Amino acid sequence: MTLLLVLGFVLVVVALVLVALALGPSEAAGVTRSLAVLEAMTSAPKELTKELDRPFAERVLAPLQQRTLGLGRRLSGGDSAERIRAKLDLAGNPPGWSVDRVTSSKVIGAVAGLAIALVFSLMLGQSLSVRLVMLVVGLVIGFFAPNLYLYQKIYDRSQRLQRELPDAIDLLTISVESGLGFDAAIQQVARHTEGPLADEFARVLREMQIGQGRSAALRGLADRTNVPDVRTFVGAMVQADAFGIPVGQVLRIQSQEIRVKRRQRAEEKAQQVPVKMTIPLIFCILPCLFIAVMGPAAISIMDNLK
Repeated sequence: MTLLLVLGFVLVVVALVLVALALGPSEAAGVTRSLAVLEAMTSAPKELTKELDRPFAERVLAPLQQRTLGLGRRLSGGDSAERIRAKLDLAGNPPGWSVDRVTSSKVIGAVAGLAIALVFSLMLGQSLSVRLVMLVVGLVIGFFAPNLYLYQKIYDRSQRLQRELPDAIDLLTISVESGLGFDAAIQQVARHTEGPLADEFARVLREMQIGQGRSAALRGLADRTNVPDVRTFVGAMVQADAFGIPVGQVLRIQSQEIRVKRRQRAEEKAQQVPVKMTIPLIFCILPCLFIAVMGPAAISIMDNLK
């Protein structure tokens, strides 16, 4: 029995060796072919691999944007470029967004909204009239989606400008009263603060460095925002520069006024809180209170009537 076991083990080992020898050349050939393919791909001319190396945005999105740009211009109107440029300035010129991109995004959004509305209408199994209404709504929402995005960016930026302006004016006042010039004070605000107001002050400095006057640069700042407080501040600085009024005195007055306005806005928001609480109070809290208070009484009345 022991001899048979040893003999069987030897036969199994020999069989495994033969199988390995039989499979060795084919595997080696497969590895060789794979290495040859990789070498051919890596040694291919750059002109052949240039198209595959480009990112998806350049290969697909950029040509699609160029094709839809003409249609978007015809649908938006002749003065759409100027209006979109003004909106982009008010929104702070978001990175990657330009007039051409917004115009082409309207067409792409309209097609996407139409396709999404069609899919939802088919999934819900609506009638033909309801389906047409959904298609029209999806088309309109998709077409105006870039405008809604810009409006939201403009609103957020305006709120940040309004919150940052009092602190910036205080820093300007302290800098000017400590002996710095108005331009150096603006540089201090742009350097030591963050946000859209600091970016706007930095742009004002760059415009003055390339030769533009201080009044023109400040007026450009007022044109790029729709915040009344910023426009008031710019108007006061332009008048002070034109009539030779001391800048420190004007900044002190502006700081006091902007503080009063901020306190008044806070009081206004506080007065709006009871009105805003009325809707959740009526539709959310009072029904639960009525159920908890009058529920047991209603159950007792129903039991007595039975």
